[in-house]
Amino acid sequence: MSETSSHSDCGPVTGEGTRAVRAGLPEPVRNEPTLPGPVFAAHFHLPGEVSGPYAYGRDENPTWTHLERAIGELEAPGEEVGTLVFASGVAAIAAVLFSQLRAGDAVVLPSDGYQVLPLIRAQLEAYGIEVRTAPTAGDAQLDVLDGAKLLLIESPCNPGLDVCDIRRLTEAAHARGALVAVDNTLATPLGQRPLALGADFSVASGTKQLTGHGDVLLGYVTGRDTEAMAAVRRWRKIIGAISGPMEAWLAHRSLATLQLRVDRQNATALVLAEALRERPDVTGLRYPGLPDDPAHKIASQQMRRYGSVISFTLPTRARAERFLEALRLVDDATSFGGVRSTAERRRRWGGDDVPEGFIRLSVGAEDPEDLVADVLRALDESDR
Repeated sequence: MSETSSHSDCGPVTGEGTRAVRAGLPEPVRNEPTLPGPVFAAHFHLPGEVSGPYAYGRDENPTWTHLERAIGELEAPGEEVGTLVFASGVAAIAAVLFSQLRAGDAVVLPSDGYQVLPLIRAQLEAYGIEVRTAPTAGDAQLDVLDGAKLLLIESPCNPGLDVCDIRRLTEAAHARGALVAVDNTLATPLGQRPLALGADFSVASGTKQLTGHGDVLLGYVTGRDTEAMAAVRRWRKIIGAISGPMEAWLAHRSLATLQLRVDRQNATALVLAEALRERPDVTGLRYPGLPDDPAHKIASQQMRRYGSVISFTLPTRARAERFLEALRLVDDATSFGGVRSTAERRRRWGGDDVPEGFIRLSVGAEDPEDLVADVLRALDESDR
């Protein structure tokens, strides 16, 4: 693989927390920082014949390299994989789709995935690519898989939180000669490892829980196949959808607390979901960690953590808006996975097939008792 390959230089590492803290760090150099600062360079010294990894800032950057190695170690511990970082999660997804597909090919997308997917679909179709869609639940994408070149899975899907059997879908796709990419944004590498489940690509938005502070736009693609990843790299060079060095450095810095944040957020999400389950004014409650959630059985087979996002529906749009306004510890914001809890009425964007009162709530790192009390108080106040 390339210089972005995963490696394990810090000895035998079995704990996820240790791996998150140490991932991607270079060999220690006396009197140098443990994580070198961001390299701000549009070009590098390059006398004579072109050689070495760094020549021009659109192609490679040492700060990206450290982060790419770190993400690779988290996505596929102990394996040789390639990782490429991008300017955003959408840039990463687009890179996989547009680098692997040609006019006349067919691709299968989730019909209930991230709301930018319809825009991507329109562009794929403009390039002569057939786009088929099916919902995540029930492994419904199997029904439209024959003859496809690539399958994109989003599990859990955003914002409905349905889950599919990734291994089953991947085996079926490979039997039909199709590649598989899994959007791992909601789970993070600590919640789910798509490559271990058979996928060819794990793609994600690093903007969300991976970095967790709401101050970085980032995406990445991780894959095993050298040729396929070379095509993704070529697309990144052509389109120029690169991460800035400061964003990459901030992302790498944030990985050190990933396990701490994920464990706290996941535990609190379950407590909050259990509290919401007791509310008669809350319907359509979804959280894969709940034993009675429709996705729980499959999620438990392939996920190690269930994520920080809960979804539910309030009776009306007005009630949902009053609820959001009454919250004190939860920001009304569109992102998720951060250390500060966020929530929003998803229908306001118009791109999701959800009720007007549908709420997507992302649990942060606040004390569980404080957060649950704030949400329940806001529900009471908004019902008046």
